[in-house]
Amino acid sequence: MSQRRQQAPSGDSLIQPALGPGQSTQTQPTLAQLRALLLVAEAGGFGEAAAEAGVSQSSLSEAVSKLETAVGRSLLRRTQGGTVPTAAGLRVLVHARAAVQAAADVLLAAQDEGALSGRLRLSSFRSTATHLLPPALSAFRAQYPGVTVMLLDSEAHGGSESAVRAGRVDLSVVVGRQVPGLLLTPLAEDDYLYVAPESRGLHPVSWADLAAAPMILPPHRDPCFERVRGYLEAHAIPLTDLMEVEQDSVTLSMVRYGLGITVMPRLALSPLPPGLIALPLPDPLARPLSLAVLPQRAGLPLVRAFTRVLLDSVQAQAALTPSVSEVVAVEGRAGERVRH
Repeated sequence: MSQRRQQAPSGDSLIQPALGPGQSTQTQPTLAQLRALLLVAEAGGFGEAAAEAGVSQSSLSEAVSKLETAVGRSLLRRTQGGTVPTAAGLRVLVHARAAVQAAADVLLAAQDEGALSGRLRLSSFRSTATHLLPPALSAFRAQYPGVTVMLLDSEAHGGSESAVRAGRVDLSVVVGRQVPGLLLTPLAEDDYLYVAPESRGLHPVSWADLAAAPMILPPHRDPCFERVRGYLEAHAIPLTDLMEVEQDSVTLSMVRYGLGITVMPRLALSPLPPGLIALPLPDPLARPLSLAVLPQRAGLPLVRAFTRVLLDSVQAQAALTPSVSEVVAVEGRAGERVRH
C-alpha cells in the first residue's frame, strides 16, 4: 500500500484563522486597506477623508469594502452625524493603527543616528511651544538638517496623550510623570506663581492674599483649573468669587486693571507684561512637564536623537534662568534704590 507523506503546514497557515461565513479568501489585509479605514474613521466620512488625503472617494470606498469582505463583517456604519466605526471596527482600528505605524517604523528603525531623515510630528500646548521648544528645535535642525519637524497644537489634535496613542503625532509634551500606555521622559517642573497688580508690592504671598480677591482662572475643563482648584481646596481656600477666562492674555490684562488675581504656570507668564508682579505661592505648586512616546517607538533613532537634544536644551535653559526668588530679590533691591 502506497503511503502519502503529509506536508507540514507552512508558518503562514499556522496563524491563519479558519474562514467564517462571508469571509474572503484574502489571507491578510493590505496596508492600503488599513490606511483607508483609518482615514475614514478619523475624518468621519468617505468624502471628508478623500478630501484630506487627496484621493478619490471611490478608491477609499473600494479599499474599505475589500477589508470588510476579508473580515466578514461591517467595520463602519453611516449615521446622521457621519461615518462611525462599528464595535468590530473599533477593535480593528487599534490593530490597524499599530500595523500602519509599525510598517513606517521599519524604515525609521534602519536609519543611523548620524544621518537621520524623514518627518517628526511633535505636539505641545502653547506655553511650552512658545518658550521651551524653540531652542531645542533650532539645535535639532542644526544637527539633523534632513529631518522635518512638524510642531502641532495638542488641543487641535485631540489632546496630547490621545494623539500619541492614536499615532497622529510621534511625540508630545504632556503634563505628568505617568500616563497609561506611554513612556514619559521628565523635562522640567513649571512652577505656578501668584499674579497680582504691581501696586501690591513684593512682600511674600499669604493664604489670606489668595482668599481676599476674586480669582481669575481658565475654564473648568482646563487641566490648570483642576490643578489650582485642588491646591486651593487642600489649603481650605474657597473659590467663591471665581471668573473663568479662556485666554491667558485676557486674564493678565484683567489682573493688571485690578479685576482680580490669578495663579498661572511660569512659562505661561513669560514675559511678564508691565504692571504685574509674579510671586511664589505660600506652598510650592508645579506642573511636571514630560515628553511622551509609545514605548515600542522610544528606541527609534529619530526619537532618541530628538529626546536627547530636547533634554540638553531644557537643561541649558534651566541653568540660565533665574529662580523666582532671585528675580523678586533683584526687583526688590531695584525698588529700594529708586525710593532712596
